[in-house]
Amino acid sequence: MKVVVIGAGAIGMLVASFLSMDHQVTLVTRRSQQAEQLNRHGLKRVNLDQTIHHSTITASLKLPLMNANTIVIVAVKYGQLQSIYPLLNSLPKQIPLLFLQNGLAHFEEALTLPQNTIAFGSCQFGAQKENDHTVIHRGAGVLKIAVERGSKEQFSTLLKNKNPKFELEYAPNAEQMLFEKALLNCFINPLTAILKVKNGYLIEQEATLQILKQMYVELKNAFPKEMAKFSFDDVKSLCEKTATNTSSMLADILNERPTEIETIAGAIIRKASKKEIKLPTLTNLYYLLKAEEGKRVEKM
Repeated sequence: MKVVVIGAGAIGMLVASFLSMDHQVTLVTRRSQQAEQLNRHGLKRVNLDQTIHHSTITASLKLPLMNANTIVIVAVKYGQLQSIYPLLNSLPKQIPLLFLQNGLAHFEEALTLPQNTIAFGSCQFGAQKENDHTVIHRGAGVLKIAVERGSKEQFSTLLKNKNPKFELEYAPNAEQMLFEKALLNCFINPLTAILKVKNGYLIEQEATLQILKQMYVELKNAFPKEMAKFSFDDVKSLCEKTATNTSSMLADILNERPTEIETIAGAIIRKASKKEIKLPTLTNLYYLLKAEEGKRVEKM
């Protein structure tokens, strides 16, 4: 099967690396320099056990020719999606699309596209881009795939993947899956980005642990059904399992990129507001991070 991955950041590179073991993969990059590096050196992956895997993929600035046996995986950050939608809109309707963004904002937007089959993914693992042709696998976890429109049969070949280092799992409800992931992201992403610390720091310090506890209480009050699926111990366990990771939001701050605060924390705050429930702790973190982003804009 042919797989086209749009977006050569950490997640796009990691997904392309694993899928290239069984499929013909094209990685669509934004910069010509990265495409040149990938085509010259191949795609290097550093596994969790520090072993190295080299993949041969095709890197390009443009989409390749596609047929009915092609899946397109959209792995750009949410902030880049607006520039990608016209490109996706021009693709044949029979080409299935899989979106891998964090947060909730892309869900309804993606469903306005004409494709017959549209799915969403939730990455439960971590990835770090070391350079233009090297990605580091950080934190074991699965890639959940939920088909919102169309048939999951078009993703059956992907879901048959048996690689224990890269497990794929079918989820029955896309919106619910994304919502639960966004809730979990609220605990780690904003706080690590504001404090500029790795994930493990949040449970090593009493002050940050208290902030997490207060946020958990507030979110559980607002969304009791969804929050019943994980305890505060699960939140601490997530911080522990990804202790040495740099969260995606912190990586955005360090690299002076726009963060996904709006589609993660902002979307959760708006959902609570519709229920006339306030989330003071998360709201404070939201505005602190917006202020941090504002400082960067003023410097420009």
